[in-house]
Amino acid sequence: MSAVSATVVGKDARADALVASYERAGYARVEPAVLQPAEPFLALSGEDIRRRMYLIPDAGGDDLCLRPDLTIPVALDYLAGSEAGRPARFSYLGPVFRQRPGASGEFWQAGIESFGGADKTAADAEAMALALEATDLYGVTAPDIRMGDLGLFAALVEALDLAPVWRRRLAKDFNRKSVLAEDLHRLTVTGGNGPPEYQGVLAALSNADPKAARALVADLLSIAGISTVGGRSVAEIAARFLEQAELGAGAALPAETGRLIARFFAVAGDPATAAAALRGFADEAGLDLAAALDTFEARNALLARNGIDIGRIRFATAFGRGLDYYTGLVFELHDPAGRIEGQLVAGGRYDGLFARLGHAAPIPAVGFSVWIERLVALTAAPSDIGSGAAR
Repeated sequence: MSAVSATVVGKDARADALVASYERAGYARVEPAVLQPAEPFLALSGEDIRRRMYLIPDAGGDDLCLRPDLTIPVALDYLAGSEAGRPARFSYLGPVFRQRPGASGEFWQAGIESFGGADKTAADAEAMALALEATDLYGVTAPDIRMGDLGLFAALVEALDLAPVWRRRLAKDFNRKSVLAEDLHRLTVTGGNGPPEYQGVLAALSNADPKAARALVADLLSIAGISTVGGRSVAEIAARFLEQAELGAGAALPAETGRLIARFFAVAGDPATAAAALRGFADEAGLDLAAALDTFEARNALLARNGIDIGRIRFATAFGRGLDYYTGLVFELHDPAGRIEGQLVAGGRYDGLFARLGHAAPIPAVGFSVWIERLVALTAAPSDIGSGAAR
């Protein structure tokens, strides 16, 4: 942070007032430990966070890290407590740590997490309303609202005639647009084959026992002295390699299926316009997207009831966030004047996180984080607002 120090942000009274308002709304304030196990972040966060993490070797052999966000620490503490599996709501305010060239590696985030809520559309709408309270408190009364819904893409992938491995892959890569584009190219042009130099190995592994093949690849990586690549563990690298083998055994997509995916990603506009366009697209293509669209429209209605003008929301089917655990609604609030680069508030629904953290069953979850340093910078003198404050 070039102009607004972490110390100034940490003492900002409005941040405490914001979290106090969340406490009054029923979100208990928590303070997860700064030092966290690295593995959950390496496995579940996006590539951007993984490569920016501060990793600390542990004498016991497991890497630790300075927490790069607060969602996963809050989730881990929830699972370790007596309320695991039951509805619970939390709020927080504190520093997080990411390597940022030209800016401080420590910056402050506030936010909420809502776990176990049975009425997902109501929880989603409440989260967006509380997110808007944050920007309003700092004088950004009409932020640029960007929204997407991974549930719609998941419904599309499920409705298409795809091999299971490709359904999993496309859903997983939604938030990595360059990777998703590569996936679609491989499906429509090359039939899913990986690099030619790997073809013999991939072909041999494609029909192997999955557990034995994974162990073999992991052993080979360990023998070669490879422990991590790009923040991924040996186990993750082995899993990715075996996925390549399975993908290579699949057939290419029919050209029409590729065109349907492209048409889906072309839908954008306000939520009501997008919903109508998607219903027309589904009817014309003969795809069953009804359940996902019903959820989408019910959420839009609840947002309107919460006083949010959905006509000024910029929705796009292609909009996502760079985190691997989102499963439904995703949104970001930005400075409409463009004075700050990057989101002011961002979040969404992540129902699959707890199962991936080892819980026996999925737990509904939605939340968001508030970039306090960016909001503080917006209220500083104009000369203090720059790209350094936004990274």
